[in-house]
Amino acid sequence: MKSCYCQVVIIRYCLAVLCIGLLWSCGSPEGQSLRVFRYNSTNGIASLDPAFAKSQEVIWAVKQLYNTLVEPDSNLVIRPSLAKQWRESADHRTYTFDLRTDVYFQDSDIFPGGRGRRMTAQDVVYSLRRIMDPATASPGAWIFNGKLSADSGFIALNDSTFEITLFRPFHPILGILSMQYCSIVPKEAIEKYGKDFRNHPCGTGPFRFFLWDEGQALVLHRNPTYFEKDAAGNRLPYLEAVQVSFLESKASEFLLFRQGQLDFMNDIDASFKDEVLTKQGKLRKEWEGKMVLHKHPYLNTEYLGFLTDSSLALVKESPLRWKKIRQAINYGIDRTKMMTYLRNGIGTAAVAGFVPAGLPSFNAENVKGYPYNPGMTRQLLREAGFPEGKGLPVIKLLSIPIYADLANYVANQLQEAGIRIQVEIIQKSLLLEQTAKSQALFFRGSWIADYPDAESYLAMFYSKNPAPPNYTRYRNPAFDQLYEQSLEENNDSLRYLQYQQMDQMIMADAAVVPLFYDEVIRLVQPNVQGLSGNGMNLLELRWVRKI
Repeated sequence: MKSCYCQVVIIRYCLAVLCIGLLWSCGSPEGQSLRVFRYNSTNGIASLDPAFAKSQEVIWAVKQLYNTLVEPDSNLVIRPSLAKQWRESADHRTYTFDLRTDVYFQDSDIFPGGRGRRMTAQDVVYSLRRIMDPATASPGAWIFNGKLSADSGFIALNDSTFEITLFRPFHPILGILSMQYCSIVPKEAIEKYGKDFRNHPCGTGPFRFFLWDEGQALVLHRNPTYFEKDAAGNRLPYLEAVQVSFLESKASEFLLFRQGQLDFMNDIDASFKDEVLTKQGKLRKEWEGKMVLHKHPYLNTEYLGFLTDSSLALVKESPLRWKKIRQAINYGIDRTKMMTYLRNGIGTAAVAGFVPAGLPSFNAENVKGYPYNPGMTRQLLREAGFPEGKGLPVIKLLSIPIYADLANYVANQLQEAGIRIQVEIIQKSLLLEQTAKSQALFFRGSWIADYPDAESYLAMFYSKNPAPPNYTRYRNPAFDQLYEQSLEENNDSLRYLQYQQMDQMIMADAAVVPLFYDEVIRLVQPNVQGLSGNGMNLLELRWVRKI
């Protein structure tokens, strides 16, 4: 049955590609193939409107069509994009951006004569206000909540100067402005298409919309008026088109990749990871030369969380209210062994705090987590009054189906030290509901950065934040004070030290059990060049060539 299913979806894929190929400009099939970048999106694409760029699939597509004022580079340092440069006021509340004057919206029938017009500061004001407008119903509306006024926070000083003013200093605002939610769109398109803008996109990006047969394929063509050039003066992008298919099966996707019909794959499904990777996370010998493995840090921390609010009856009745029990659990897990046998070396054991590797502020020397030390687990149990775990009640761990093996591994490890864990597998929606309502004492969690700044992680432990993001209900006045100071600190080195001090506080209080810092895994065809990655796992195609 599985073989028949694969054949059916591959036939669907080939028919879609054939139809699309007939629409493209003339030229040899070989030449066209070398100019088209092809990838698959198993979860589909819900919208091409950047105001709805919530999922990775939408973010990837939107990034090809639009630009933001600033963007993260491969090292997650914020660099200019539509803005040439910016200035920060002495009180760190106002940022003034000088915009490029050579940026044009893609050609579209929304403009007179069908020719794209120049982007101006008024477009920036319109686009950012639109995110905050309740009528838009953008899932990204939260990014400016409590930070500025929609009416007075965004100002166009002239056509090429934009200004944003905050209620109070918030250094990560540049990271927020790099999010795809903040892509710049033309007012004319929204006024003409309304909610149908989702499938009539128009931006300033390196590629422009050509065809979207939902459930079959999306095709983007090179934007001939794109403003960026390489060091030799050649206009970007190098590719002529991007083609996205929508096969739901990762097995079918892998088969097409092996046949050379896809140029890259993101992530490796558990069903065939052992076929491709060694236990150490290396490409197996038989695949060398046939594909290239790309690995780099991904801003995602997988963890186990504790509910720590001692005012709750649920916590008062649990042994997890004692810090030494939480610390004993942290010491009782061999994360390195877990990465080898459950993850094939994908990711890094989290023994240096909650903030993941890949962020500029990450420092394994300044932040010490919990290495595997069963001796310390037993010592802490004795100090807490439960020698060898005697008298310690069973602790329930909530997890979701895809992480059942990880949860059971943790339970078995802790059992060896005398800590009995009962794993309960529930659906993701129910777990999210219980953690949001502070009904989960011990739970599996995952936190992916919204923007490239450690504040995105530390905000999870700021006591004035609700759940989400403060699922643990962590409360530490010293942490809160340092968190508030860091938002106003403009010196990167000093702010990074503050971030590290906060991370160490979280570790000392054992509010969570960091398990691993994730990695991006990509399989790439040998003839693809220039496909770079960063910790946000953005799909950057401006610099890609196929040889």
